[in-house]
Amino acid sequence: MTVSRRTLLAGLGALPAITLLPRAAFAAYPDHPIHLIVPFAAGGNADIVGRLVGDQMSKGLKQTVVVENKGGAGGGVGAQAVAKSDPDGYTLLVGSNGPLTINPLMHANLGYDPEKDFAAVALTSYVPHALILANKTEAKTIAEFVATSKKTPMTIATSGVGSASHMTLERFKAATGANITHVPYRGGGAMMPDLISGTVSGAMTEFSTALQLHKGGKAHIVAVASAKRSELEPSIATFIESGVKDFTAQSYIGIMAPAKTPPAVLAQLQKSVADGLQGGPAVERLKQLGAEIATPEQMTSKGFAAFIKADFANMKEAAKLAGITPK
Repeated sequence: MTVSRRTLLAGLGALPAITLLPRAAFAAYPDHPIHLIVPFAAGGNADIVGRLVGDQMSKGLKQTVVVENKGGAGGGVGAQAVAKSDPDGYTLLVGSNGPLTINPLMHANLGYDPEKDFAAVALTSYVPHALILANKTEAKTIAEFVATSKKTPMTIATSGVGSASHMTLERFKAATGANITHVPYRGGGAMMPDLISGTVSGAMTEFSTALQLHKGGKAHIVAVASAKRSELEPSIATFIESGVKDFTAQSYIGIMAPAKTPPAVLAQLQKSVADGLQGGPAVERLKQLGAEIATPEQMTSKGFAAFIKADFANMKEAAKLAGITPK
């Protein structure tokens, strides 16, 4: 029997409206695994934190969170992949300084826009930067270091031109007038032998990395760039206590989603992060790594977006001081 077009449309009109909607319109989120992209190689800080947080998100969302490493271009390859993915909450980014606030100042053709292509989910944690000096460098405080540098120029290592620690060093130089020559290395691990031997006067690096050397007596930290002293080593003063006004700096980790991800999905993701970082083994592990857990406000989408905006302003200032322009 042939059914006319009019009869077919009339029949469809009689069906309940929900049966005509696509599956995604009534499927509960999340109904299949979520992919969390770490834009760096396995084993680094972003990877470790991403896997810890991904595990907590999985428990909160009651869905598998698959962590994938997609390194390259200072985090740009992985960031671009997430930026171009469907905004459905199933592909997320482990965001950090590099792809979010430094790459835009280094590369003219980035392939993505950190401000327009992402929606902030939640900040998870951050590791403050620290100035650690070789034992051959006798200064024990920031004031002594600055004074000594004006008599004998200091060489301070970082993990590379345009790295977060390099930007911190440039801000420190501008704030104190210290006479410093920047010595860039290809990664944080590469500079450690020269720091220990005294080939360089010191290094600006993550507190978690510096603390191991400090406790082992292989070098000494003179200040940490956090708002308050670390619980891991409260004897170390902050830059602010040492006279460098309002000076904080850190390498941070947070979760990002593609722009235009539905607000309801963002809210579920945000809650899974915030609930997962209330305490327990994951939080203790992060603290053991030298990380500070984000505040409740920073764990909101709005709070993390504000944090990124402030960090970008600091990075922009530092890039100008260092003479860095996009290429």
